Amino acid sequence: MIDVFKAIILGITEGLTEFLPISSTGHLILVGHWIKFESPTFDIAIQLGAILAVVVLYRSFFFSLPFKKKELKLIAIAITPALLLGFLCHSAIKHYLFGTFTVIMALLVGGVIMLLVEYLLPYKPTTTDISDISYKQAAIVGVAQCASLWPGMSRSGSTIVGGLIAKLDYETSAKFSFIISVPIMIAATGYDLLKSYHLLTQSDLSLIGVGFLVSFIVGYLAIVTFIKLLVRWKLAPFAIYRIVLAAILLLQC
Repeated sequence: MIDVFKAIILGITEGLTEFLPISSTGHLILVGHWIKFESPTFDIAIQLGAILAVVVLYRSFFFSLPFKKKELKLIAIAITPALLLGFLCHSAIKHYLFGTFTVIMALLVGGVIMLLVEYLLPYKPTTTDISDISYKQAAIVGVAQCASLWPGMSRSGSTIVGGLIAKLDYETSAKFSFIISVPIMIAATGYDLLKSYHLLTQSDLSLIGVGFLVSFIVGYLAIVTFIKLLVRWKLAPFAIYRIVLAAILLLQC
């Protein structure tokens, strides 16, 4: 029963942080460490719940996607760099980067980068709709997404920053970030589960199911709320949160 409660806590953590630029993986690692429930496979698997929330929320886009050749190409361009790098460095990432200290440093570095982009990058968006994104802009977002392979950097934070650099507005950057998260997270979680599925017990699968359901519900609510907050607040509050959290955690190390 205690493990179920911990799975619920981690499901809430995942749902709340997957779409905020504060790193869901980083928070899962930190929270998992605090509540003594550390499982990289569990953390990765329950992210599918939050990703399913994207599919449900943007179902009209995904249902029509097979008929949108340009959008399909944009998604392919944006996800290819991270997929290739993740495939080549999968073992090294899990071995060297899934740790408390590395997550803290990623939170700090990512927060500083977000502030630099927020205050030093001239905000002159030229693109306000996903269908107007160019292949070059998609490539910039794709390269930026590679930073998210470092747990704690944040996939949404990396891609939103990439979108702003590519001159997408905040809302379009966020929506494109959410949409390209679907194939890349399915690929990442699927690859991880294929490699570790034989090690999972029935109890593990049950806990993953609980975390999956909770992250889906919380993630759905978080998406709608976050876009409104991002348009209003921009990146600065999330960057400051990351830096403050990293500083507190470093003092405790």
